[in-house]
Amino acid sequence: MAKRPTRRARAVCFLAPCAGLPLNRRVPAKVIVVANQKGGVGKTTTAVNLAACLAWAGRRVLLVDVDPQANATSGVGFEKLPGASAYDALLGQGALAEKIQNTAWERLELVPSEPDLCSIEVELSRMENHLQRLRLALGPVASNGRFEVVLVDCPPSLGMLTLNAFAAADSLIVPLQCEYYALEGISMINRVLTQLRDSGVNPKLELLGVLMTMYDARTRLARQVVDEVRQHFGELVFETLIPRTTRLAEAPSFGKPIIAYDKYSAAAAAYELLAQEVAARLKL
Repeated sequence: MAKRPTRRARAVCFLAPCAGLPLNRRVPAKVIVVANQKGGVGKTTTAVNLAACLAWAGRRVLLVDVDPQANATSGVGFEKLPGASAYDALLGQGALAEKIQNTAWERLELVPSEPDLCSIEVELSRMENHLQRLRLALGPVASNGRFEVVLVDCPPSLGMLTLNAFAAADSLIVPLQCEYYALEGISMINRVLTQLRDSGVNPKLELLGVLMTMYDARTRLARQVVDEVRQHFGELVFETLIPRTTRLAEAPSFGKPIIAYDKYSAAAAAYELLAQEVAARLKL
């Protein structure tokens, strides 16, 4: 009969991993793309503020800006500097980890963008595995245990950079503005998502959720659009509605997420609730 471990042996086993157990199990980060090929829907606003609120809630977050407009970069207080982006890493000429910058907010880090990134689309199209370049660059960063969530902000198009982001992602968030043509934007994204899965480029890619933005409860149109989208997508639509507010529109000009610019605003509360929904869906 095996001897029962002494109290001291049990204490040592509690304080340090016992034999046969991993010393440091690294859990890969969840990679989420925020995308819509239609501009002006709150895509970058969502990427910046969701990243900030997840970090505020204690998650280790990396925000990756691959939009040449670099609005997510300026939205967290960074200048659009040449050479600071993922450009070289996408071409296989350097490590993406070298481009990571600390922001002014704890647990939130950034890979900035720059206007020169717009020229990379042509270069990528000529490369082998041209749809997998971001996945190859992001892989070591996402798998080393440093981050829990990686949020990627894409250009307002379905070009090479956005398709690379889709190929690198675990899941997708699609912001839709509460306006008449809201459903037009997501129909094409759904087709691309299906094509990427069926072709084997990224069979695990899933739609994490549809986010209604620029919501004005005073208008009947906004309420009708939300109802229509909920009928179409059901539980995929986030419960949180992002309001149309002046404070949310002002925050990027100060280089701050809304939770830092006006913590007690309706928009800050909405993005905090969204962060809770996203964390629950990701099982963080």
